[in-house]
Amino acid sequence: MPFMQVPGSEVFASRIRTPEEVLASLPDSLVLHRGSPEAVEKMDALTYEVIRHRLWAITDMMGQALKAMSGSLVVTDCNDFDVAITDEVGDVVQVGPYNTELVASTDLAIKWILEHRSINPGIHEGDMFLCNDPWVGGGLHQNDVALFAPLFHDGELFAWTCAVAHQADLGGVSPGSWTPRAEDVFWESLPTPPVKIAEKYQLRQDVEDLYVRRSRVPKLVALDLRAKFGANMVGHERIRQLIERYSAETVKAAMQRQLDDAESRLRAKLEKIEDGTWKAVSYQEQSMKDDRGVHPIVCTLTKRGTDLEFDFTGTGPQSGMINCTFTGLYGGVMSAVLPVLCGDIPWAAGGLRRCLTFKTEEGTLNNATFPSGVGKGSVASAWATTNAATECLSKMLDTSVEHNKDVQSVCCGTWDLCVMAGLDQRGNPFATMITDSMGAGFGAGNDHDGVDTAGLLLIPMGKMPDVEMNEFMLPMLYLWRREEPDSGGPGRFRGGVTASLCFVPHDTPVPMMQVVSGSGKSIPMNPGLAGGYPGSSQADIAMRSANVQELFAKGIIPSSLDEITGEQHLLACEDEVLLSPTDVHYMSWQSGGGYGDPLLREPARVAHDVGEFRVTEQSARAVYGVVLAESGEADLAATEEHRRQLKEQRRELAKESR
Repeated sequence: MPFMQVPGSEVFASRIRTPEEVLASLPDSLVLHRGSPEAVEKMDALTYEVIRHRLWAITDMMGQALKAMSGSLVVTDCNDFDVAITDEVGDVVQVGPYNTELVASTDLAIKWILEHRSINPGIHEGDMFLCNDPWVGGGLHQNDVALFAPLFHDGELFAWTCAVAHQADLGGVSPGSWTPRAEDVFWESLPTPPVKIAEKYQLRQDVEDLYVRRSRVPKLVALDLRAKFGANMVGHERIRQLIERYSAETVKAAMQRQLDDAESRLRAKLEKIEDGTWKAVSYQEQSMKDDRGVHPIVCTLTKRGTDLEFDFTGTGPQSGMINCTFTGLYGGVMSAVLPVLCGDIPWAAGGLRRCLTFKTEEGTLNNATFPSGVGKGSVASAWATTNAATECLSKMLDTSVEHNKDVQSVCCGTWDLCVMAGLDQRGNPFATMITDSMGAGFGAGNDHDGVDTAGLLLIPMGKMPDVEMNEFMLPMLYLWRREEPDSGGPGRFRGGVTASLCFVPHDTPVPMMQVVSGSGKSIPMNPGLAGGYPGSSQADIAMRSANVQELFAKGIIPSSLDEITGEQHLLACEDEVLLSPTDVHYMSWQSGGGYGDPLLREPARVAHDVGEFRVTEQSARAVYGVVLAESGEADLAATEEHRRQLKEQRRELAKESR
């Protein structure tokens, strides 16, 4: 018997609805404030810039409000959330600067709400709709819960605000709602299509109870719900103040102009780049526990005139729990387009999207059909989509003398996920995600090194949590967290180095349940460009029955795994294990890829990297071909000869491979 489709999800299987299509489906009772082209033309430049910057400031205020009210480390210490302002039909006018991947698909969800909720239960002032359905939009997997709030002016639907954040746990088989054993979505957290959870700016208790009941940490989820509610309230209050000062017509004209301006500026940039086609493949390992397959996401970028087509034909079939829906594909592409292509353009995603088209096949890794498992979609196939799109965009930009300074090798590759659940040091149940891998190395450009432990491309305002805050909130004790030499992708310009951490359970009497998840352990997901090498791979290691307490008793804090005795287990990409009070957990996440041949790197730069512990002396010689003198400076004559030998070895290997 075939599974039932989520009502309406087939509408968004593989394309984006236009405003005209949405408007045609609305009842007469829902009146939209559409604005006018004449008002856009009449607007003076100064007023436009003031309102545009004010809208940007409002998203910042919404984000700060959400952080101030949340109790989740994922939000307060890592900025794994975002907010957005859209026009009346859901086209995104302003993206917040936090995790852009979360709100890039806001327009899909709002258009869905307009089409499927306008009649029953209706859309009115003071309503808010909760959604965590990846087949609808507003998030990339079920843990991304969005709250959409329509803003009315004089009885007309004027705009929408949105607040979305990752939730620590929303049910499912495994703690944290990450389920490596998932065979379909029914093993995972329940996807909820948009449901009205607030009326007349009051939360509905019955719907909230239905929502938080599924979670292992209901109080935390309920608090985050109120944080999103408050963020939307801040957005509405500030937009209304803007309307009172400038008039509804003027504010709406500024919003429309911002969408048009983003489109025209992107088209102007694309017009100066030669047409062409570029291709990239981002591989993932293990789609679920015990799988040993390799799963490709194939992206072919074609530029024609001022239009970009992202074609994912050839992507592998949906498998396990690493899939994402079309929402993830769309969000993954936009998360690359915004920072790589539009760093100098206002992030009005609704206008930028007019320059983009998508080609994809249903039933694939980044266009999964219901009821495929999608619990890891955000940091699996959606992230891999960002990687492939980033590589294609950078290859395109590298052909332009004017714009090649924006080239960006892939950063990090994916998220090193570690979810833990158990009893904390206060005897209370907890479920959390270790988020230190926010501090990943950035990819190199064609004229500069990547920034070390800088963050993640798709989370501009992402942060590493404080070690002390994690130790205060969770039953864990860090042995170290540090940058690792040789982790940045080698190249003429080096990728930024990444970090590692090692911790032990602390002051908890019972084992922790642990989900370890992350690809890139065998096949790099952080490739270099123009001959640059990939960055480091990922590693997750458990030391069972370790001697750490004995070392503590002697006054020794171990600083490497070599100092710790115990049974060492290299953990798989997707696994569920127990972490006992006597165990140790080590993780090292991926870094940024390099740019250009490492043998072309200036010897003085390599010597400086060795002195700064970013590169070891062994790698300086073997990878970069740089010989160091006793003083630590590069021996230029010896380096030239050694590089000549390395190039000769390459030629011999090339002959043998023919």
